[in-house]
Amino acid sequence: MESTQLYQEQLKERVEKALDSIRPFLEADGGNVKMVAIDEERIVYLTLLGACSTCPMSSMTLKAGIEETVIKSVPEIKAVETVR
Repeated sequence: MESTQLYQEQLKERVEKALDSIRPFLEADGGNVKMVAIDEERIVYLTLLGACSTCPMSSMTLKAGIEETVIKSVPEIKAVETVR
């Protein structure tokens, strides 16, 4: 496996581990999150699921909860954005 591809896979695994650490809090409110992609600029794209997809506080949850957790766990990540 090419080293760049290996690095991308390891990056995805680390982001998933960070997301796993906050999933119980999202699930407690009837929501969840799914990682869609990490682009070449190291921006993570997520889809909010369940109650999170329609929650009026979802933008705050994304920035203050999810993004903060992911960047703290995986400092190479520059930002977290949502996609539908």
